[in-house]
Amino acid sequence: MTPIEIAELKERIRRGLELLQEFYEGRYRGALARSKREEDDLFMLLVFSESMGIPNPAGYYTLELLPILYERFHDWHLRMGMEKSPLDHFQCC
Repeated sequence: MTPIEIAELKERIRRGLELLQEFYEGRYRGALARSKREEDDLFMLLVFSESMGIPNPAGYYTLELLPILYERFHDWHLRMGMEKSPLDHFQCC
């Protein structure tokens, strides 16, 4: 086989794998996205629980994640049904 034929074969195999992945995952994309959102929401609650007055046994370990998650905090508290930020020291709205 020539290098051009090998490259074409690799491209066809890659495209076939993409189609198979789409076939098997396509129907469940919404459920998978919803599940990921729920996991992210629970993680945000765990990280910000100390700030909201909920005891957190892992507070020492989640403290360093706060600066990273502040960017997504506004979307999270709106999804949780809180119109304004529940944190006194952090106003995002």
